Amino acid sequence: MTVTTERWRPAFVGVGSNLDAPCERVTAALNDLAERADICALQASDLWASAPVGTGPQPDYINAVAGFLWSGAPDALLEMLLGLEREHGRVRDGVRWAPRRLDLDLLLLSDVVTETPTLTLPHPRMTERAFVLRPLATLAPTLMVPGHGIVSTLLDAVSDQRIDCLGAPA
Repeated sequence: MTVTTERWRPAFVGVGSNLDAPCERVTAALNDLAERADICALQASDLWASAPVGTGPQPDYINAVAGFLWSGAPDALLEMLLGLEREHGRVRDGVRWAPRRLDLDLLLLSDVVTETPTLTLPHPRMTERAFVLRPLATLAPTLMVPGHGIVSTLLDAVSDQRIDCLGAPA
């Protein structure tokens, strides 16, 4: 019998796309996450449409948040998410806030607070974005974002940002 000392911790990931059938792409990514053996008890928010953050004209984003249990290290979760992006055709070219086929952002992993060259937790801009907080609030409204406050309270600061609920993923 193998005994593990790692514990399952809640994780939250932002999922977004604004290229190549974004509703279907976000739904496919949520399904891929749910099928992984190293993820337990995945729950997904509804899909939400929001204006893009960034430069130049681009289509609206479709966003969702996935919450699940994870027992590995934060860096291992990030690497898994980056691999899933690559599987869906994402090429990271260093351009920030550009249109994308799939964007997976590790928002929170339990109460972990860290800043390394590759990972900052909680996600450094999550509290500034309705497209993160609104779907996250449907899954965990009383969740404490370390250093920032409770999700449902943080929504007030982004109430001026347009976000439209599209319903459950297909």
